[in-house]
Amino acid sequence: MAAPTNSQIAAALDELGDLYELDGASIHRIVAYRNGARAVREASVSVAALALAGSATELAGIGTTLQEKIVALTSTGTIPALEKLRGKFPPGLVELTKLPGLGPKRARRLYEELGVDSPQALRTAATEGRISTLKGFGARAERALLDAAGAYERTGPATRLLLSRALAAGEALVAAIMTLDGCEQALLAGSARRMTETVKDLDIVASAGDPGALAAAVAALPQVQESSTPGTHAVRIRTHSGLAVDVRIVTGDRFGDALQHLTGSKEHNVALRELSVRRGLHISEYGVLDERSGVTHRCASEAEVYALLGMGYIEPELREGRGEVEAALAGTLPELVRTTDLKGDLHCHTVASDGTASMREMAVAAAAAGYEYLVITDHSASMGFGADVCADELRAQIERARELDATLDGFRLLIGSEVNILPDGGLDYPDELLAELDWVVASVHTSFRMPAAAMTARIVAAIEHPSVDCIGHLSGRKILEREPYDFDLERVLEAAARTGTMLEINANPERRDLNEHHARAAAQAGIPLVINCDAHRPGGFEVARYGIATARRAWLTPAQIANTLPWPELAALRGRRGCA
Repeated sequence: MAAPTNSQIAAALDELGDLYELDGASIHRIVAYRNGARAVREASVSVAALALAGSATELAGIGTTLQEKIVALTSTGTIPALEKLRGKFPPGLVELTKLPGLGPKRARRLYEELGVDSPQALRTAATEGRISTLKGFGARAERALLDAAGAYERTGPATRLLLSRALAAGEALVAAIMTLDGCEQALLAGSARRMTETVKDLDIVASAGDPGALAAAVAALPQVQESSTPGTHAVRIRTHSGLAVDVRIVTGDRFGDALQHLTGSKEHNVALRELSVRRGLHISEYGVLDERSGVTHRCASEAEVYALLGMGYIEPELREGRGEVEAALAGTLPELVRTTDLKGDLHCHTVASDGTASMREMAVAAAAAGYEYLVITDHSASMGFGADVCADELRAQIERARELDATLDGFRLLIGSEVNILPDGGLDYPDELLAELDWVVASVHTSFRMPAAAMTARIVAAIEHPSVDCIGHLSGRKILEREPYDFDLERVLEAAARTGTMLEINANPERRDLNEHHARAAAQAGIPLVINCDAHRPGGFEVARYGIATARRAWLTPAQIANTLPWPELAALRGRRGCA
């Protein structure tokens, strides 16, 4: 019996997590399986082999219990606990939980109250108007679920992958290729290099004196589950995480040509081709041909490619056919913000709500990540995450934060809150308590299915509150999981610009919210933006790169990101209350 792939193991653990949630298990057990599935999916080597050797527990997120289940799956082809849970629920019910806007709890309600046990049964119930009769659903939710069920039946589960998961495999693979004999350089290309939100597969460009020999060596890497027959300049592989990767290998003098072409995007390359034709040139992955002389210029770097076309280097995140070629020709490309420009983070959580660490542990981690300051913003009382942070507990947190800040040399710890925006636009702490905080980020966490006009009014009311400094993850989306709620972006931007309220680019790779289009529109309206990690654990600050990626794809500079400033200068920007 062939050993299961990492994708198959991860799918089994994910299914266990879903079934346990359907069964009403504790949140800790559910999270353990989902974290385990993520760890397996992102592993660069065979987890089945690790488990059989007793070393799968070396992966973060895999304990002895999960290792035992992986061994059972590898040895027998099944996991007893999974088979037992499958017997309790119809097979289509887990499939149902994959639809946007319908998690296990709501799926179980549909099953128990309406007998809905599959996407097909959901579509039938929605068509007949039965879902809208259930408390908590309504006609609008019914229409959204009908659309989701129809899309699922047409296309099946999402085939794209979050960028963060793709990079975990892709960057490890690039590092492995760089260790091979004869490899001169290797880089990710394609949409992953442009830092898009999701990818379908990966492209890698490498250079070597003997491309064919390097292709054969790539195919033999331990990260590779299967590969095509290596060619003289390419090999297509599939990693243990199930990701398809095209590896193109050229000689060093053509590396820039191949990297530029395979980075894309299609729209960017079309714009370059049209420009080159007007100048009597022909650009391709093989070089830049001067049609008058017949000479093909080979470029070892991308900068040479762009220079031959009469322009400066264009950063990969800008290569989307959105005017970047014209800006490069005019010399007006922006100096894009970088991760190292960030001076602090204004949104994180501790054990007081749904985080995993103390204030001190989060402060130490933020300092280690290179920040000068950190604001603790645990969820407000109405969210019900972990221990409710009631008003009295928040007052105690303020005191603890002030005491801890006094002990931190060269680092500023501040205290705030991520306050839930209630359906009527109100906040769930008294105004006098909010005024004591250094920073207030207000976010929508409940009642996502409000009509657009009501949701807009809700957000605008929070923006106009005198103690609200920032609106968090504005659209409420989760990429590949949950669509954004409906609201009038123009009205929200007008209110934020009028009041001086900042907007957040949430760097969580599952959110990246504001998205690049909303972020660019906000910056053009003169609204200060902040990039926050929304960290729930000490290692959570590593996701800053995804918020920066969104900002760069939005053409943003350091001057447009408020937390590139030291805290006193940022605090002064708010125009609400001083906090030096």
